[in-house]
Amino acid sequence: MSDCLFDLHIGYVRFKNPIALAPMAGIVDSAFANQYADNAGLVVLGAFNLDKASIAVASDLVARGRKEFISDEPMELIKKEIRAVTSGSAVAVNVRSTTLDSLIEAAKIVKEEGAILELNAHCRQPEMLEAGLGEALLHDLPRLSAWIRAIKETGVVLSVKLRANVVDDIELARLIDKSGADIIHIDAPMKGFGADLDAILNYRDATRLFLIGNNSVKDFEAAKDMFTRGADMVSVARGVLEDPGLIQKLVENVTSFQRAIGWYNAPKHVCSDGDFRALAFCCLPVKPCPLHNKFRKLGYTAEEFARTKLEFAKGTMLEYGGDTCFGSLVWCCKITKPCWIRDGVLNAIGLSDSEYMKLKQQLAKHVLDNARIPVNESH
Repeated sequence: MSDCLFDLHIGYVRFKNPIALAPMAGIVDSAFANQYADNAGLVVLGAFNLDKASIAVASDLVARGRKEFISDEPMELIKKEIRAVTSGSAVAVNVRSTTLDSLIEAAKIVKEEGAILELNAHCRQPEMLEAGLGEALLHDLPRLSAWIRAIKETGVVLSVKLRANVVDDIELARLIDKSGADIIHIDAPMKGFGADLDAILNYRDATRLFLIGNNSVKDFEAAKDMFTRGADMVSVARGVLEDPGLIQKLVENVTSFQRAIGWYNAPKHVCSDGDFRALAFCCLPVKPCPLHNKFRKLGYTAEEFARTKLEFAKGTMLEYGGDTCFGSLVWCCKITKPCWIRDGVLNAIGLSDSEYMKLKQQLAKHVLDNARIPVNESH
C-alpha cells in the first residue's frame, strides 16, 4: 500500500493508511500486532502500567481473571515491544500511571523510538478509578491538561484515549486541543449496541486534531460511517478476535475507496448534519438553509463565506462550471451525490472524481484556516 495515497502524518510519524489496531490490556502486544495487523496504518500496543500504583492495580485485576501487562521493568518492556513490531506500521504505546514522572520517562523513550505515546484516560474498572487511573482523568480536567502540557514538552507525539459521553465532549475536546495533544482516540459506545456516531461528529466540530474513531467497526460500512462523521482513522479491537482478517479487509476497502473518491473521510453534506468541512460542498448562500448557521459559528458572514470560497477557486479547476447551478464547481456538491450537470463539466474539463474531491478537501481546509472563529472556539 502506497504511503502517498494517504497523506497522513503527525510530527515525525507517518501512517500508511487510516486503519488502526486498538489497544486491549493483556492482549495487544507486538506478537499480536505482527500476527493480526501487519497491514495496519497504526498499531496501539498496551495498555502498559508504568508505576507502582498502576502495577498494583493491574495485579489485583489479574487476580480476579483479567488479562494485563505487568513488568518489573516497564520502560524496558515498552522499548522492547516497539522494536518488535515488524510490520512497518506506525506504533503507539497506551500507558497508565498515577505519576507524571513515569509518563515523562516513557514519553522520552517512545519519542526516541519514533513512536506515539497514548495516555490512557479510558479504562474504567473500579480499581482503576479509585487509584486515579484511566477514566478518572476525565473527572479531573486540570490534572489532565497539566499532564498533557508536561508530556508534550518532551516533543513526543501524544494521543489521548478516552470514552465519549462521560463528561461534556465538546469541552473535553477543546481542553485536550488547547493543552497541546496531537490525537484524540475516541471510544464511542452507544447505549445498548453499536457506535455513537454523533459523538464522533461532536468531536470533529470541536477540534481539528487528528481523530481516531473506535467502537463496533466490524466492516467497511461501519468504518465509512465514522469517516463521514470526521474520523481521520478508525481502530478495531475485539473485532479482530472475531475476524482475524478484519484489518486486511478494511485496508483493502479503504484503499480502493480512496483511489476512486480521493477523500476517504469526506463529510456528509451540511444539510445532512455534516461537520464544518462540509462547507466545501455548499452552494452559494442565497436562500435559508442549515448552511448559514454552520458558517456563522466560524464567524463568517454570507458575503465573507462566498468570497472565501471564490478566492480559493481562482486559478483552480473549480473555477470552471459556468453551466452549473451557481456558475462554478466551487459551489457543487459531493461526488457521491448524483448530478449530471456537475459530472458533465468534470468530463468536459478532464477532471476525475478523485481530483475533484481532493480540490474540495483543500477547499475545506482553506475555509477553516480563514475562519474568524477557530473550530476549537466555535459555538
